[in-house]
Amino acid sequence: MAAAAGGGAAPAWDEAGYLLYCPCMGRFGNQAEHFLGALAFARALNRTLAVPPWIEYRHHRPPYTNLHVPYAELFRLEPLRRYHRVVALEQFMAELAPAHWPPGRRVAYCFEAAAQRSVDKATCPMKDGNPFGPFWDQFQVDFDKSELFKGISFSPAYKDHWIQRFPPSEHPVLALPGAPAQFPVLEEHRPLHKYMVWSDEMVKKGDSYIQSLLIRPYVGIHLRIGSDWKNACNMLKDGTAGPHFMASPQCVGYDRSTAAPLTMDMCLPDLTEIKRALKLWVKKTEAKSVYIATDSEPYTREIEQFFQGKVKVVSLQPEVPQVDLYILGQSDHFIGNCVSSFTAFVKRERDVHGKPSSFFGMDHPPRLRDEF
Repeated sequence: MAAAAGGGAAPAWDEAGYLLYCPCMGRFGNQAEHFLGALAFARALNRTLAVPPWIEYRHHRPPYTNLHVPYAELFRLEPLRRYHRVVALEQFMAELAPAHWPPGRRVAYCFEAAAQRSVDKATCPMKDGNPFGPFWDQFQVDFDKSELFKGISFSPAYKDHWIQRFPPSEHPVLALPGAPAQFPVLEEHRPLHKYMVWSDEMVKKGDSYIQSLLIRPYVGIHLRIGSDWKNACNMLKDGTAGPHFMASPQCVGYDRSTAAPLTMDMCLPDLTEIKRALKLWVKKTEAKSVYIATDSEPYTREIEQFFQGKVKVVSLQPEVPQVDLYILGQSDHFIGNCVSSFTAFVKRERDVHGKPSSFFGMDHPPRLRDEF
């Protein structure tokens, strides 16, 4: 495919066109769901996907701005090509854009409704605010004109509309303000997670933590219990949120008409529920250790005391949140938070590899259609 950056010739230009987007919604878990949808959309339109860097929000520690982490730092690009053509956005900008997408020819594409926010009501809000502005600024991209559309969506049903409306001969680079995908990820796109393969660097880092800190079998748990999450889960209590809430289709089922109820234990498990679920799965797997990934209080001491010191309890709270994802993915059993897209990442990865998972408040989740 393409030569490594810095070595060899630039990749050949793809006459079938390119798809570019900013992963501008939410943190990593949401960005990953959008990535799977965008990958499927690129394939449906038969355009090469320019894979964007992940956006990491570093507002509480240096550099106090967004970090843009190239896809390949965390995952390998090569496995994606078994599904569809891809190029790293960094490589696209450095090696293809100067000749094929130079300043002056950079067109933005967006829904008419989005352009309504602009002064002239006809300009795509590609760089309005954070993270949109900083994302395109890292590549020194400004947009020269806007193409608006309405009455179509990113769903596979509209594939032919897209191709007719924007043929690659006239619209070689389709640059969108956000991902051409839905959140949460569509049920039929979940299996695409198998093409998201950890980079060698991440495997090395993750495995060294597992070997030095944990004793197998180990149970991995994800506690999403921070203050922002408490506020979100309160919407369940007061009835403003139904069973389909953020990433919850992964456990209540995607079909709204048959969705299981979403309980507070599933959204915001208290210490009693955390201990109950842990006791069950530590016993079933005869676990020797427990790994806790959390956005706030890890409850390490309480859980150690609960198991009377017979089980080693580890919480790293790493600088790089993907280290948590990797360690949870490798556990002998995983207990996640049904509403969280961070959990959803781990659950998809484990489903792909046939590893068992459950959720707080739901010990035996239904099998999703994509798991056969």
